[in-house]
Amino acid sequence: MAYTVKLEPSGKQFEVEPGQSILDAAMHHGVNLPYGCRNGACGDCKGKLVSGQVDYGQYKPTAMSEEERAQGSALFCQAQPQSDLVIEAYEIDDARKAEVRRLPCRVHEARKLTHDIMEVSLKLPSAERLQYLAGQYIEVILKDGRRRAFSIANTPLHDELLTVHIRYVPGGEFTEHVFEHLKPKEIWNFEGPLGDFYLRDSDRPAILVAGGTGLGPIKAILETAFEEGVERDFHLFFGVRAQRDLYLTELLDQWQQEHANFRWTPALSDPTEEDTHWTGDTGYIHDVLPRYYGDLSGHEGYLAGPPPMVDAASETLKQLGVDKDRLFSDAFTYSTE
Repeated sequence: MAYTVKLEPSGKQFEVEPGQSILDAAMHHGVNLPYGCRNGACGDCKGKLVSGQVDYGQYKPTAMSEEERAQGSALFCQAQPQSDLVIEAYEIDDARKAEVRRLPCRVHEARKLTHDIMEVSLKLPSAERLQYLAGQYIEVILKDGRRRAFSIANTPLHDELLTVHIRYVPGGEFTEHVFEHLKPKEIWNFEGPLGDFYLRDSDRPAILVAGGTGLGPIKAILETAFEEGVERDFHLFFGVRAQRDLYLTELLDQWQQEHANFRWTPALSDPTEEDTHWTGDTGYIHDVLPRYYGDLSGHEGYLAGPPPMVDAASETLKQLGVDKDRLFSDAFTYSTE
């Protein structure tokens, strides 16, 4: 049977299924408790057991001492309820509360999503996990100290690997390496999580606007929302130049079929001769938005992509009634250095 966990001081409650840890259940219910390794080795998820019984699971003595356990502590990444519980821990409900860390990782896999977009999966050391909010980004640190920022494109609910979408930049030293010379198990160093682009706790319908690899962080946001059972409405507008620049369309179509609160609209700003059979929208995405909405009062806007697109679409959303304080964006720039 499932047990109910009440979190203090927030008063939030969530259900924990048999065989599920408190931390895992909390994450799947949109409650962001702190954690580090998720395997009982670091102690970052340690909190107080106010009432109830748990199976403490397997953990290292360095993560929690017997004295701490006797005083009511538990590692929520390992502890499984054996009754209804009241626990005490703080939530990471703001990107500023997440610990920024510098970590090594290995390239696990790379696959082309389009002619000029590569998805790279990164694996952290076995005793490490990165806690982040869907929509945040990391900075890859090059050997000479230069940095390249990439949004995390997968949900933190499944953080065994971190995936990033990297667009090829002609003459770009780093992207040239990624597309031409990348090797499996290559070691990268990065810092993160960074940024304050994440889904706010709200019931407002959300308009999401992605340009190019701006789909990455918005994919992570949507993927997390669907797993958490968020019921607010989402409408994604995905703007690219030509049809060959669209990617993950099968996944977006699948989500549209599976989730009644989601739909997506692609648009081509510069169709090629190969796009003669295109029947969808054409034009810049900020010109497409008013074709679907005349009044967006009471909505929120989330925008990710090239700065000109983000700026233009933000202005359009404000003209359609979205309050400027309800607009959240992540504008990308590309370096050729």
